[in-house]
Amino acid sequence: MRPARRHRLTHDRRIWLLAFLAGLPGSAVAILLLWLGDYAFKTQLTVTLFVVVFWIGFAFAARERALRPLQTVANLLAALREGDFSLRGRGRGPEDPIEEVMQEVNALADTLREQRLGALEALALMRKVMEEIEVGVFAFDGARRLRLVNRAGERLLDRPAEQVLARDASELGLEGALGLLNGPAPAVPRILDLTFAGGSGRYEAHAGTFRQGGEPHSLLVLADVSRALRDEERQAWQRLIRVVGHELNNSLAPIRSIAGSLSRLFGCEPLPADWQDDMRRGLSVIASRAESLGRFMDAYARLARLPPPSLAPVKVAPLVRRVAGLETRLPVEVRPGPDVTIEADADQIEQLLINLVRNAVDAAQETGGGVVVGWRRAGGAVPQVEIHVEDGGPGLPKSANLFVPFFTTKPHGTGIGLVLCRQIAEAHGGHLSIESRSDAPGCLARLRLPAAPG
Repeated sequence: MRPARRHRLTHDRRIWLLAFLAGLPGSAVAILLLWLGDYAFKTQLTVTLFVVVFWIGFAFAARERALRPLQTVANLLAALREGDFSLRGRGRGPEDPIEEVMQEVNALADTLREQRLGALEALALMRKVMEEIEVGVFAFDGARRLRLVNRAGERLLDRPAEQVLARDASELGLEGALGLLNGPAPAVPRILDLTFAGGSGRYEAHAGTFRQGGEPHSLLVLADVSRALRDEERQAWQRLIRVVGHELNNSLAPIRSIAGSLSRLFGCEPLPADWQDDMRRGLSVIASRAESLGRFMDAYARLARLPPPSLAPVKVAPLVRRVAGLETRLPVEVRPGPDVTIEADADQIEQLLINLVRNAVDAAQETGGGVVVGWRRAGGAVPQVEIHVEDGGPGLPKSANLFVPFFTTKPHGTGIGLVLCRQIAEAHGGHLSIESRSDAPGCLARLRLPAAPG
């Protein structure tokens, strides 16, 4: 059989019982002496009733005296739990312990009130920002049902929030963008061509995860970059047309001039004695300029045909050592770094590093300096790996066109090496920068790539 449950006395009954037991000895002795004495029966009965009533009444008074402040504190805490911070408690004097309890409860109420006001103000600011920004924000629960959308998101879906909340991501046309969370680099924003009821265009999609109420949720942010990309595309075309036009003029102008000279030469009667030498020189210049123009077009085609990277785990140390060993004109120093792995296309990253090391060696040979390659872990919101290439050359040229296609400072350069390097880095979700060294003459190239998970 199960043992019987013991009934424990409540706190107020325990106080009443203690007060009752405290008065029991004195009351019992008084009543005993009263009844043993030579008193009239009526007197004995009256005094006995008075003692008993006074005794029990005192026990109830003690219970009430101890219980009332606790009830007051309980009411104050219940009000705080319900969000009512207007109630305050009072004690019985500056040295009363109950006064200290009331002061602490009042201080807690003031603190919670200030925190609640701060949270409400921050929430109001966040809602205002969410309403005003021209970026669509969507929050989904674990079942990929929409739980939150801002005004820009409503415009994209062309429906008010009341009609889209609790809808599945696939119904709203957001399943593809939300699928970034399952990709190899979920923290890297992507440019997607999306079509909604409210319009279509190119959007920069950011996806992330958060928890609410202990449950996992997904956050999707869509920024319309169509206009910005069109402006950038127009500027890029303008720069490209200037460079291509300059290169074509450099090749076609001498060809046109020499062709005209040769045409006039054949119109002469009789032909000059050295017409064959003039013909050979003219044709040689035409062939040279045509070959230069062919190299230019090959370089342009190479830049335009860069395929998307095929990502796989790549260890940095052997990759850097292999690239350094390919350079035979100058010994390249490799500074050891940590054992790190990146998620990358090994062939493309190797080509990128080869270009950087080749440029560094070209610069170092001008001054007799050296080239150093190393790597390290880089901090930030996303774990990254930084590979750096240092040279002891003359330093960075004073030009803002380093990453402009076909711009070059070398006599026989194509002007696509650094452009190709940056294009590869950005396709991997990374970043390439080149700056002058602060500790010595020369340049420093920094390549940052996302580290492999784990």
